[in-house]
Amino acid sequence: MTSPRVLSIAGTDPTGGAGIQADLKSIGANGGYGMAVVTALVAQNTQGVQAVHTPPAPFLRRQLDAVSDDVEIDAVKIGMLGAPEVIAEVAAWLARVRPPVVVIDPVMVATSGDRLLSPEAEQALQEVLPFAGLLTPNVPELAVLAGQSPARDWDEAMRQALAVSARWGVRILAKGGHLDGDVVSDALVDASAEESVRRLDSPRIRTSATHGTGCSLSSAIATWQPITGDWFASIDRSKRWLTESLRHGEGLKVGRGHGPVSHFAGLWERGGLETSATAEWWERIAELRAATEADPFLTALADGTLDKQAFSDYLAQDAHYLQGYADVLGRLAELAPDPVERAFWAAAAETCRTAETALHREWAGQEPPALAPVTREYLDHLSASVENGYGQGVAAVLPCYWMYADLGDRLAAQASGNPYEDWIVMYADPVFAKATRTVREIADRVAAEAQPPAREAMWLAFARAARLEREFFAAPLAAEGQTSARSALLM
Repeated sequence: MTSPRVLSIAGTDPTGGAGIQADLKSIGANGGYGMAVVTALVAQNTQGVQAVHTPPAPFLRRQLDAVSDDVEIDAVKIGMLGAPEVIAEVAAWLARVRPPVVVIDPVMVATSGDRLLSPEAEQALQEVLPFAGLLTPNVPELAVLAGQSPARDWDEAMRQALAVSARWGVRILAKGGHLDGDVVSDALVDASAEESVRRLDSPRIRTSATHGTGCSLSSAIATWQPITGDWFASIDRSKRWLTESLRHGEGLKVGRGHGPVSHFAGLWERGGLETSATAEWWERIAELRAATEADPFLTALADGTLDKQAFSDYLAQDAHYLQGYADVLGRLAELAPDPVERAFWAAAAETCRTAETALHREWAGQEPPALAPVTREYLDHLSASVENGYGQGVAAVLPCYWMYADLGDRLAAQASGNPYEDWIVMYADPVFAKATRTVREIADRVAAEAQPPAREAMWLAFARAARLEREFFAAPLAAEGQTSARSALLM
């Protein structure tokens, strides 16, 4: 379809991080055409709200009619409503126009915990809720709707969401951002559905740039729903986009309080709407990568002091590894969905079997000895992953490319005169860097097309391969007793 025409009905934020300004950015960043009807003029910034001016309700009616009399609306996102007379006008308009998609973000509770609506407004809001295809309350707002205290854990939040869903006959996006933990869990809750709770997890982004996240997420969902026709898929796409936008928010350096998310970070970086699964995975293994870079084997390799026997032992195992890795790449060539990817994997497999393997055998100076435990575990993981499907196989082979290329770039600057220069330069080669980018692009494409469980399986395959890559580097010195236990450094 053409870009969905999405109307935001909400208040303003002159700093651009929340309200209709955030809604319009979110709609545009997710491929929609944004429109806005203002319910309230809000004097606020990243540090809080100073004042609110509510235009007369008849003028709100004129705004709403001006849009719907002229434009075919594909979706509506409703945010701050405020006064009972405003809520009544919006409810009457919804009853008359009946937009096909309605997402309501029930702005009821401030971050401070203060109630934003009067008791009369909270009562009036009930007139609007049945028009919603989806409600997106945070934990405190869900509690208000349920008439209970804020949930303290996931199970309690789910009970409240099911109660609210059943009471008003609407779907709920129960959001876990206010709950503790390194993983943020959200769920599509529909008390009338056979599968009443469908959960999505994402890593918690530790950031101060959280202003307007509720506005932004609900607007993104409203944008995706006319495209996908599937609420769970729309939530999944929007949640991935928001996670990416949260990760880049602090880089905007907007305000002295809680800054906004970076709505267009993905567009600026990729030039497209798809989020990058591999960028998220790379961030999630940041500690592992730092530990790998600081490993005694690699630091000694970098300054040329690495014991030659340790390096020979490493290459002997790598010769084993490359043979098995080539088999996995060959299997990916068989599974690839198009000729271009088949050719890429086939060429990569051949490279492993010839030039790189020959170099490693020359360094090792002998036929490889028996497989070390970590080599066997790594190859078993790669083989099992590719047999579980193309996506898991691609994800599992990516760390070998990416971590090697990253380390090669870091080490190449000091490789001149290093006794291990040939090996270091090989992985800093532009051709290898290009191949790494290709594998990332393939992984991102497959992840974007996958359902959440399949994408999670890809992440797990990637994460385990990254851990084994790190252990593979550490193994030679550990085998010779030249390092202490390294378990604290491993994922």
